[in-house]
Amino acid sequence: MKGKNKNLIYIGIVVVLLVLWSVSLYNGLISKEEAVNAQWANVETAYQRRADLIPNLVNTVKGYADFEQETLTQVIEARAEATSVNVDPSNLSPEAIAQFEQAQQGLSSALSRLLVTVERYPDLKASQNFLELQSQLEGAENRISVERRKYNNIARDFNTAIRRIPRRFFAGMAGMEKRGYFESAEGADTAPEVSFD
Repeated sequence: MKGKNKNLIYIGIVVVLLVLWSVSLYNGLISKEEAVNAQWANVETAYQRRADLIPNLVNTVKGYADFEQETLTQVIEARAEATSVNVDPSNLSPEAIAQFEQAQQGLSSALSRLLVTVERYPDLKASQNFLELQSQLEGAENRISVERRKYNNIARDFNTAIRRIPRRFFAGMAGMEKRGYFESAEGADTAPEVSFD
């Protein structure tokens, strides 16, 4: 009888240790998932900061009566499209991130065209208000880059964790799926051609 009680105690201890180990693994996965979600919020905040600067930039540029209206319209429309794409943090699939990034890239392109067009307006380029907004936009772009890089690192950590055994089993049971990454824009790997003709 004593031998059976000892065996039951050992089995009980092993079961308790397995439960504690399982809880620890699961809680670790939850922490990593929450880190991804929090970093995604930081990415969205950085993009929102840029979007919030655009109305001021457009109003400053509008003050120059002969400025191309079509360029301003493109910026306004691109901003509207970029801010309309929302991604649920629980569905940060590669496809969802690509859709989000495509809308943001449209806004980046429109802003680039606007800044190139501004080159034809020396008075506008010299305007203190415009220079300040341009500086804030550059800062916003830098923040976006930093937050995207941080997101990719945290997503990689999460993706690695949910694919390794034994966490893979817990992640599968909890419905945790691989998170997508931000990737460079198509053609970013090709250096621009410079010609002095």
